[in-house]
Amino acid sequence: MRTRVRLVVGVVAAAVLAGCSAAPAAAPPAAETSAPGASTAAPAAADGLAGMPPVTDPHNVYASAGANMLSDAAKAATPLVYVPETKSGDVRVVDPRTFATVGTYHLGGELQHVVPSWDMRTLYATDDTTNKVVPFDPVTGRPGAAIPVTDPYNMYATPDGKSAISVAEARRKLVFYDPHTWAVQGELPTPDCAGIDHADFTPDGRTAVFTCEFAGRVAVIDIEHRTLLRMIDMPQRNTTMGPQDIKLAPDGSVFYIADSDQNGVWVLDGAATKVLREIPTGGGAHGLYLSRDATQLYVTNRHEGSVSVLDAYTGAPITTWRIPGGGSPDMGNVTADGTQLWLSGRYDRAVYVLSTADGHLITKLDVGDGPHGLCVWPQPGRYSLGHTGITR
Repeated sequence: MRTRVRLVVGVVAAAVLAGCSAAPAAAPPAAETSAPGASTAAPAAADGLAGMPPVTDPHNVYASAGANMLSDAAKAATPLVYVPETKSGDVRVVDPRTFATVGTYHLGGELQHVVPSWDMRTLYATDDTTNKVVPFDPVTGRPGAAIPVTDPYNMYATPDGKSAISVAEARRKLVFYDPHTWAVQGELPTPDCAGIDHADFTPDGRTAVFTCEFAGRVAVIDIEHRTLLRMIDMPQRNTTMGPQDIKLAPDGSVFYIADSDQNGVWVLDGAATKVLREIPTGGGAHGLYLSRDATQLYVTNRHEGSVSVLDAYTGAPITTWRIPGGGSPDMGNVTADGTQLWLSGRYDRAVYVLSTADGHLITKLDVGDGPHGLCVWPQPGRYSLGHTGITR
């Protein structure tokens, strides 16, 4: 469980690397609860957020992020895995071919996630106790100078690439930044979303859904106008380790929401207006990741050392992969070729590498204390929405 105490510590500003960070997206219906609160890419998708790269396949919004479909920026990156360690204050860098640690960088603070920028040219290690992000050059795998950012527990990028969003969990708000200068563009308070932490976007990029871990609900956000549209309670409001990661189904029909205390996944309709049903998975359901062809959804069950495999379109259970000897699979991602699933072992000072063919454990790596938002880089896709590498 992450440290709840947030220290407001000054951070020395420094050079800012070109590139954006990550954020939310997409559009639902009318609002219930309101609250106040954008380098562009390709032409806008039909009825989508202006400046967002168009959806190429309505049946699969991840169609441009298939196996080895790397952008020019991603092709320039050195294949590496970045492991932020919340307790040690280090980012460990691992060579995915040899499984050897090739660099360990002490950045201090409580490092939560390593987040790819919207343009995929920079990775950012987020630290919510000393209020900074540290850019990493994905070509060299080395860090740059720290950038002051308010309480970045997690980070996302708006689908148009115009804003980086710091998910300020302890302060219950979203802070929008210019992704090049890191000047603050605005803030959106979310006072009823205790534990705001993970997000995903509708296919049109206009609406984002953020989970509220300590409130048993989600916050639905209008990205274009930076307003809170509504709050939606889960049928069972778990408020200790409630709603965690969230993932849009490939066809945009539903959102899947992992709920650790519920030991399963809630299914929210694609318009983000109501919860449709529950899918039991396993103890401590936490992280959500898609297979490279977007047909399967991997659910990490952090408290029982397993991964549930679901049909990404229907949510139907397919199988369960169990880590030998148990473990605490948390956050990570699938490799660019789709053959491996890398996951941090949050409570076991470990990283697990699983085969996506049959779920067997390829290797278990010893790392530092509190490995969390592990980032496998490069990732396929045209742009990044943030977190540990949500790409489309």
